Amino acid sequence: MSTASAETTAQLPPAAGRVFFQPGVGCAGSGPMQRDDPVPKKQGKVTVKYDRKELRKRLILEEWIIGQLSELYDCEEEEMPEVEIDIDDLLEVNSEDERAIKLQDSLSDCYKPTDDFVRELLGRIRGMRKLSAPQKKSF
Repeated sequence: MSTASAETTAQLPPAAGRVFFQPGVGCAGSGPMQRDDPVPKKQGKVTVKYDRKELRKRLILEEWIIGQLSELYDCEEEEMPEVEIDIDDLLEVNSEDERAIKLQDSLSDCYKPTDDFVRELLGRIRGMRKLSAPQKKSF
């Protein structure tokens, strides 16, 4: 240790050589740091796990439905009348006949024949599962 640094330290009052921070004061978002906890605690994260394959099938089906409805109503998606086709509701119905009736009711204001569309849609949803609520997984 050199004499210059010893003299500088000796000339300073005891508290002047230290810097003190008050908890919550200073940078935005900085909280009090605790010296006895050497590893900062990680906050818990929650993610949602979806069945991607089933979601992809659903997306493809919905795009197909929009295309078919555009043809049936002779208009673009933005101009299409309000038609509600809920795939999960259709999957809850037990028989194909009941599903067909439900679809025909949704398409009652369409002036073109809808039988081919209904038959094709029922064929496409066969084997699909109803989308359940996503499972939450925490780390």
